[in-house]
Amino acid sequence: MKPVASPYLVPFDDRFRIDDAPRQPPGDELDRDANEAKLGKSIKKIRKLQKKLYADDRFALLLVFQAMDAAGKDGTIKAVMTGINPAGCQVYSFKQPSTEERDHDFLWRIARCLPERGRIGIFNRSHYEEVLVVRVHPEYLEGQSLPSIPSDLDELWSERYDSIRDFERHLARNGTVVLKFFLNVSRDEQKRRFLDRIDEPESNWKFSKADVEERSHWNAYMHAYEAALNATSRPWAPWYAIPADDKPFMRRQVAKIVQKTLDKLDIDYPKVTAARRRELHAIGSELRDD
Repeated sequence: MKPVASPYLVPFDDRFRIDDAPRQPPGDELDRDANEAKLGKSIKKIRKLQKKLYADDRFALLLVFQAMDAAGKDGTIKAVMTGINPAGCQVYSFKQPSTEERDHDFLWRIARCLPERGRIGIFNRSHYEEVLVVRVHPEYLEGQSLPSIPSDLDELWSERYDSIRDFERHLARNGTVVLKFFLNVSRDEQKRRFLDRIDEPESNWKFSKADVEERSHWNAYMHAYEAALNATSRPWAPWYAIPADDKPFMRRQVAKIVQKTLDKLDIDYPKVTAARRRELHAIGSELRDD
């Protein structure tokens, strides 16, 4: 299946440049009410399509969200999935790996959480942490008990990109549709949101000193994101770099891509055979006469 066309689709030929990627919506797309209305329309369509996905039971949808702190991952997941049947949806947030997880290959903990056929799985951070955070902080490799660590770490990142591409292609071949969203927030907007978290008592819990410490590595993170998106945006698992400085616009764009992807899937409610229809008719007659 071809990826949904979008101005924010990361190309498949190493042309993505993060400095050129928009972080603000176009000037004519800043109307909050209009964006929220369009988001609502997409959610209604996603709700109907999710029922078909669940009933058809041949495909799964995996949504991967990666971003810098305060870009809006949690709020986007909540907004886009509002009204979706929770029985057909599962969300996983990946934090610092446990001892058990570090004793396996870096894809192990991800593979355990993949959605079953008929379901929508959501990864709040993911296997990409191993080529993002770990690339910015290579000292984390010391705790991973790897058989060997090359002196040139670019070799290691290249190997991990290979593993990720092969893994995601395997998923696609077996019915899991993979959509990956990089919520592309600007450094200035991140600063503003951090200050809001400090100034608003109900948001204090969201903020920690570590957030500011990671912010000091901004350029290294941008380099890591650019490299990862170029290496792993493929037709079977595309990346979308969504402008994230305006939350209503960002959420609307994510919902539209999810909705259009589901709409392109060959899914439908199971067909009832003639014999089954006769059986149902007979059961209905018994119930009416009861």
